[in-house]
Amino acid sequence: MSLLGPKSPGGHPSRVRALPGASACALALSLLAGSLEAQVGSPAGPVPPRRLAARRAALLERLGTGVAILRSAVERSIEGDYPQDSDYREDNDFFYLTGIEAPGAWLVLVAREDGPDEVILYLPPRDTLAERWTGPKLGPGPEATRLTGIEDVRPAEQAESEIRALLRPADSPARRGALYIERGREEAQSGFFRDLVFTPSSTRPLRVDDLEYQVAQLRLIKDEDEIARMRRAVAITVEGHRAAWRAARPGVHEYELEAALEGTFRRLGAERVGYPSIVGSGINSTILHYDKNRRKTEPGDLVLIDAGAEFGYHSADVTRTFPVSGKFTPRQRAIYDLVLAAQRAAIDSVRPGITVARLNQIAREYLRTHSGDLCGGASCDRYMPHGLSHWLGMDVHDVGDYGTPLAPGMILTIEPGIYLPAERFGVRIEDVILVTERGAEVLSAALPREAAEVERAMGAAPAPARTAR
Repeated sequence: MSLLGPKSPGGHPSRVRALPGASACALALSLLAGSLEAQVGSPAGPVPPRRLAARRAALLERLGTGVAILRSAVERSIEGDYPQDSDYREDNDFFYLTGIEAPGAWLVLVAREDGPDEVILYLPPRDTLAERWTGPKLGPGPEATRLTGIEDVRPAEQAESEIRALLRPADSPARRGALYIERGREEAQSGFFRDLVFTPSSTRPLRVDDLEYQVAQLRLIKDEDEIARMRRAVAITVEGHRAAWRAARPGVHEYELEAALEGTFRRLGAERVGYPSIVGSGINSTILHYDKNRRKTEPGDLVLIDAGAEFGYHSADVTRTFPVSGKFTPRQRAIYDLVLAAQRAAIDSVRPGITVARLNQIAREYLRTHSGDLCGGASCDRYMPHGLSHWLGMDVHDVGDYGTPLAPGMILTIEPGIYLPAERFGVRIEDVILVTERGAEVLSAALPREAAEVERAMGAAPAPARTAR
């Protein structure tokens, strides 16, 4: 790729020397910075600052007393490790609490038992020469405060020394409570974070607690902005599935269906997929996380598509299984109807107070009592090797304790499946469920599930003309 400036030894574009017109470009970038958004050009738009402030306040309440430190995501090298991927995606927890994309940033939250709490955002200063190559970045200043609602925004080069000073006094909130960091992240193992545990003024180490767990429990309950983003992510995903159905016919390759699916995602405003799209036909429909998508479909195949668009840092996750020839065989239809009925039994049981484990039991009990001789006299649930459900949100397998009883505002999937490799087909049906005060709302209900409706949708549009090969 020839558009980058010369690389530094670390593989990142180095600062470039001034070129003719550089001052004019710097002026233009400076003017652009005045209109920076939290996600520049994102169809989702910025998260309302009042929502961000409410999330931070809820986290401080959970911490009680202590100091929490969170880093933004690491910017990847597009000439090194990821030559085909120039996308920067912010760390989920950092975005959840700040609403911005900011490589090299720090967020510090100080929860005090007997005084005002404190929130400090550290941002790298702007570099207008580097911005010729990368575009304008958000730096310390009033624009950062406007977008995040954080009043105290400081230069990132001050972060390490000021954090050490914050933890040093004997009456530091971290000494009375805990130092909260995301222990699973690589930088948590760095010398800086290890040194924080022992500060110069004391030989007593700080108690270290896991910040990721604390934020995860908050992220389980979606606020209005998150639910709106999820609704849009699901709506885009539904249209992507419909586009793949329209492109389906015997002889089409799995990657052609993937192209129809993901092209629709992007056309409707999704900035990326939530996870690699699974387009499995024939025997590949029995491989749970198959994503090579290379096979040419054959008459009589079932095609299983498990895919989700990401919109505004929130991912959908929807699965449908359909006949590439437009009609289920009697055997395929019998297995499909059993899976659908098990899913319906689980969805009908969703309500505040029930657990994911209990929903899994309900679906499996349905399979055991209604299998008949469909699976050779054994219960068909033996051919369902995965769990029924997972949390959904900023990650496709979102964070949160699965022992937590369901509550309004939680979003999860319901996805029973039966996989029969010996017969070269599998069936999975997956929908996105929002827990409500009275039960459940199926956010993906616009995509047909009944076998007859799927068949009608498959025949609703003529197959596109084949391209010459």
